Amino acid sequence: MDIHEVEVQAEPAAPEEEAAVAPEPEAPAPDPQPAMARDAGYWAKSVKTLTVGEVAPGAVNLNVEGRRVVSPLQGFGRLWQKTYRMRFGQVHVPPKDVIRAWKQHFPKFWPEQGKFFGSLSGIAPGEVAVLNLAMAGRTKLSTGIMVMYADDESFTFMDPEGHMFAGWITFSSYEQDGETVAQVQPLIRANDPLFELGMPVILRKEDRFWEQVLTNLAGHFLVEGEFSKEAVCVDKHRQWKYWKNVWHNAMIRSLLHPLGRPFRALARLFRRKKRD
Repeated sequence: MDIHEVEVQAEPAAPEEEAAVAPEPEAPAPDPQPAMARDAGYWAKSVKTLTVGEVAPGAVNLNVEGRRVVSPLQGFGRLWQKTYRMRFGQVHVPPKDVIRAWKQHFPKFWPEQGKFFGSLSGIAPGEVAVLNLAMAGRTKLSTGIMVMYADDESFTFMDPEGHMFAGWITFSSYEQDGETVAQVQPLIRANDPLFELGMPVILRKEDRFWEQVLTNLAGHFLVEGEFSKEAVCVDKHRQWKYWKNVWHNAMIRSLLHPLGRPFRALARLFRRKKRD
């Protein structure tokens, strides 16, 4: 659109005796609910450590309770931004409907090798969920997430100490070129040196995982969409000052947990005897 400058001729001023004094405009009433206050309900409240509520039977609840959440600034490895998109093509689904269904049925869209045990409140700011991820054999890697942000158009998870990744992952939906798009966008780095060693394999598994999630989400709306992915290494440097994050490594602790069952059983037995 071209913009043209137009010179406007000023009208002659009225004689002073006939000039009317315009009343001073009233100051606009202050907004009783500023934008930041309105948005505050979409963000999780600041907490020092995570608290896990009641979880479903069969969930292995480890490496979440009492842990702190960690941002990409607090991880060890290279920083990656991955973007996974599913275009819905000619089938129009309002983005808010996509997000509503995604929140309501989030665990159902996960592949079988991953289990998401959310709270009764679902995907809501501040809620904590337990994740059980399949490893070699029958071992499960137990970790979790906290919902950092959630509104009608997107929601974001943040990872706890010991998780594979330090960072957050945002789920959103929007319209682009007349098409509905569902998107998953992690901003992550390996939490510790051990996970960094496995990142080439871990990232390939992540690609397959989120492709399946987005395929299942599109299938919920009877859509056979078009999947795409992008990967950008935002920071190639490793943060060696965080090598001690390995202390909370959820994979190591998940592997060691079954070995401690006899000792935990003995401890419970001694506690019961003391009560009796």
